[in-house]
Amino acid sequence: MAVHDRRAEPPSILTSYDRSEAFISTVPSGSWQATLAHAFVCSGHGLHTGRRVTVRVSPAPPNHGIVFRRTLTDGRRVDVPALWRYRETQPLCTALRFEEGILVRTVEHVMASLSALRIDNALIELDAEELPIFDGSAAPWCAVIRKAGRVEQDKPLRVIRVLQPLMVEQGKRSLQIEPGHGLSIRGRIALAHFGRLSWSGTVTPDSFCTEIAPARSFGRFRRAMLGRAYGFVTRKPFLQGVGPTSAALLVGGQIMGGMRFRDEPVRHRILDVIGDFALTGYPVEGRITAVHTGHELNHALVAKLMRTEGAWELI
Repeated sequence: MAVHDRRAEPPSILTSYDRSEAFISTVPSGSWQATLAHAFVCSGHGLHTGRRVTVRVSPAPPNHGIVFRRTLTDGRRVDVPALWRYRETQPLCTALRFEEGILVRTVEHVMASLSALRIDNALIELDAEELPIFDGSAAPWCAVIRKAGRVEQDKPLRVIRVLQPLMVEQGKRSLQIEPGHGLSIRGRIALAHFGRLSWSGTVTPDSFCTEIAPARSFGRFRRAMLGRAYGFVTRKPFLQGVGPTSAALLVGGQIMGGMRFRDEPVRHRILDVIGDFALTGYPVEGRITAVHTGHELNHALVAKLMRTEGAWELI
């Protein structure tokens, strides 16, 4: 039985934009860095904390990168760069912790959206530790980013070009990256009652927004509810915002509320791969093959890539 969970409502835009007329921009490929044309503000609830958070995403100067800025209860503001070296293991999400010990949780969907829409520099301010989950997908992020618009800046864009194949494995799970033009991903998973699911394609702004971003976080309904109960009893930030409106919950061979794609679960895994690779700090050119991957494996390959001498060049 579907139960409406108000802690997982769709995004609400608290303010419009810094100008009265925002616009939908095309996103050209080019060799220049880019930022947002206008700032935007949105709000929602965290998947794990269940707490409401307000987020402001603003333009940033060249070479700034993506930086999260948390406002703490005592009024202090702490910046957390969106870089792989600050990644911290947390269950079922990508989290960052910087030098002062401040945590920012569940960053993968906004990172994937900014990366795919080719926004290189932005400041993301939030008043809680976790980004909103919205409907479990990255589609809400794509909508507000595209409406805010994109402007190129007067500094050249640097790109990571993969030079040699690298792989990480864990049992039946594997993730590989090899040289290639642009960013292309081939993903595969197998789920009970759903069988083998696969998707492959080149990641562009349009393909991301239409084919990847709408895919929701997913999990078995029973496990999700047990996890939520565990978090509540132990007072740990674990799945306190999960529900039928914030995730694709699987019951047998069905998804509560219906499927957006026949292969929606594997598309969401690919969405997470894109968000986790965005923590390299640069666009990545290469071919990725993902088999039953998850955040831990994604970050293991990112770290291996960045630490392997001669495996890539910055062009």
